[in-house]
Amino acid sequence: MIEEMLHSSPGLYNFIIYFIFALVLLLVVLGFVTYSILAERKVMGYMQNRHGPNQVGGRFGLLQTVADVLKLLLKEDIIPKVADKPLFIIAPVIAFAPSFMVLATIPFTDRFQFADLNVGLLYYVAISGMTVFGVLLGGWASNNKYSLLGGARATAQMISYEIPLVMSVLGIILLSGSLNLNDIVHAQKHGWFILLQPIAFLVFLTASTAELSRTPFDLPESESELVAGYHVEYSGFRWAFFMLAEYVYLFAMTALVTVLFFGGWLAPVSFLSFIPGSVWFALKFSAVLFVYLWFRSTFPRMRADKLMEFAWKVLMPIALANIMLTALIKSLFF
Repeated sequence: MIEEMLHSSPGLYNFIIYFIFALVLLLVVLGFVTYSILAERKVMGYMQNRHGPNQVGGRFGLLQTVADVLKLLLKEDIIPKVADKPLFIIAPVIAFAPSFMVLATIPFTDRFQFADLNVGLLYYVAISGMTVFGVLLGGWASNNKYSLLGGARATAQMISYEIPLVMSVLGIILLSGSLNLNDIVHAQKHGWFILLQPIAFLVFLTASTAELSRTPFDLPESESELVAGYHVEYSGFRWAFFMLAEYVYLFAMTALVTVLFFGGWLAPVSFLSFIPGSVWFALKFSAVLFVYLWFRSTFPRMRADKLMEFAWKVLMPIALANIMLTALIKSLFF
């Protein structure tokens, strides 16, 4: 009976297949989150000349992050009496869901991609912008002035840095002639876009760091000023959902940088093309991820007014100049 039901409707069959693939991807992403936190602690420990986690799971601390996850799941879930309970409950879900949805259009290899959309890049930008609603709702629903201030900071920061982030990729769209992420990868067969668009890469990397609320742009969570920011009233697995969203976005943003500027799964030179594309993607992905970890280990936190000023007075003009320069070069030489 189950077999008849599966084959009676292609839509149902496809839904089950894609559901299984999505579940596998979710498990992969959760594994990435678990061990990227461990890698971040190890890198920070090495760069700052102190110990990383090394107690749980042998001398390398391989199970330390697993223990941390279990601790979060077992913690008591507390909802403040004066909080807006429905919004308080749904806010972490609204913050997390878009971070996983954007992975649908990322082409990890020439064959492994969930949705090959003609507007894949636009889809990524549009869906990722929805996370700000969950962050703002979390701060508002907590009925705590520090949470609200953290939510307002996060909203202002994410909206401001979204603009130079999008403008920085317009040069790539001009050169590739497409919003399709597969087309953008194939357009880099003869040279990565980081060589043709170095200014765009620097703007994108800086703006994406702010979008991820990572050091030196971690003002929404500056615990010394805001008592942990917009999620100060959250505990246990609800707090973990906010953190999970940040690290899933780190996965997605690192993958997007790999696709946009480093040729995705393509080999850097043709005679190395015998190596599988998944290996090249993983190597490039790891290198970009290390840069994000490096930033957190070395830069001090910016002041709030300087952070906003940097977005509007520095990144915006540079991104605009890059668009004009790219358009001029393309009209003259392409």
